[in-house]
Amino acid sequence: MTIQSLRTDDCIDAVFEEYSDMIFRLAFSHVKTRTDAMDICHEVFMRYIKKNMTFECEEHRKKWLVKATVNCCKSFFHSAWYRRCVSAEDYEDASQSPFEAFDTRADVHNALSKIPRKYRTVIHLFYFEEMSVKEIADTLDLKESTVKSQLMRARNMLHDLLKGEYFSE
Repeated sequence: MTIQSLRTDDCIDAVFEEYSDMIFRLAFSHVKTRTDAMDICHEVFMRYIKKNMTFECEEHRKKWLVKATVNCCKSFFHSAWYRRCVSAEDYEDASQSPFEAFDTRADVHNALSKIPRKYRTVIHLFYFEEMSVKEIADTLDLKESTVKSQLMRARNMLHDLLKGEYFSE
């Protein structure tokens, strides 16, 4: 897509088709339930439509959508509704991810859910969305060295959580 306004339904549909799965996966990696991930996905697209933004290239559109998703996830955890209505047990036994076809994936997903959100975000963007360190840094307004450090720390945390099951000590 070139620089264009969101005035046409076709353009909105095309953006939704292109990015809805990515946004859902990123939101799901944070909130752990399909319902909450769908709510965040809808919120991101509503913000996108309301702002009626134009982008120089698809890379800028993708960057904005990822950043909006991360911000919506942060807002979700700070919302009064979340603090009042959701207990910790609800998120420990969350429904399975669409990625969990095998026990290995389920174990990795479970381990991912146990690491802090900032590390989970960079791991998700790097491995699941196949973004480069530079793209992640640009998207999250971080230095490349910070992204590399967070990736290393996240990998170490995952290694520690999965030790014994998949790694020899």
